[in-house]
Amino acid sequence: MRPTPYVASLRIYEPITAFAPAERLRWEAIPITSSTGFEEQTRALHRVVITEPPALKPDGAHILEWEGQRYVCPWSTAARCWAALEDFKSSLPLPVTKFFLPQNIEDAININSESIEDKIPHIITETWMIPPRWFGLFEPEERLRGQSEDGPFTVMRTSIANAKKRCMFTHQTVVASFGNGPIEQEIADLLEWMSLFHPESIVEVDYGGLAGYLEQSLIAEGEQGLEADTSIEDIQLSLAGLSQGDGTRAGTGYERLISRWRRVAAYEQAT
Repeated sequence: MRPTPYVASLRIYEPITAFAPAERLRWEAIPITSSTGFEEQTRALHRVVITEPPALKPDGAHILEWEGQRYVCPWSTAARCWAALEDFKSSLPLPVTKFFLPQNIEDAININSESIEDKIPHIITETWMIPPRWFGLFEPEERLRGQSEDGPFTVMRTSIANAKKRCMFTHQTVVASFGNGPIEQEIADLLEWMSLFHPESIVEVDYGGLAGYLEQSLIAEGEQGLEADTSIEDIQLSLAGLSQGDGTRAGTGYERLISRWRRVAAYEQAT
């Protein structure tokens, strides 16, 4: 079982040639068969129990072979911890944060923060839900699903050029239909983030342990497990409806998508 079965990930894999020589040596030493996902999640759980500066140990990376080339997705642990801390602090009044985050933990996360502030994480994670905008980056034929030693899995991969083109279409469609606002801004932020990476990168969404919860939910609804997951098709239907001014069509696709993932999110209350 995965150490953190409630986490899904959006990852950017850059060509190994995009990294500095010293980093290339580290990434070349990682066997392609290494269970880097398990190790990353295990370390994350360890930090929950024992306060440890995220920069204390050498960071790892996920490795992908794509059309004969090696691609690398660094964990960017320190940068992600620091960004999460800043997001958390900005979500609450400053006098309140100390009741949720002891000063010693904040100090541990902030170690070497000046050196990581300008580093962009290659991974974005979500718990118990996959944002609809992630599905808009892919076509159905770019989806791979099946069973592994960890249970059911679903992974979607495409070139960053494809992902950016589709993200721009999604953004234009949403702006034309609803104008500027929070949803439009989230899509714009996603596009801006992808634009910071090498133009030959690979974009991947990994359902992680959510694939297992999704399969349970679909079977409970009388469907054939993960094979019945049409999340990409649903967001495409919704966007097509919006672009053609067909509100019924747009609503059908979006409601089908959201209803499916609400059932997955409901498992959080049952655990």
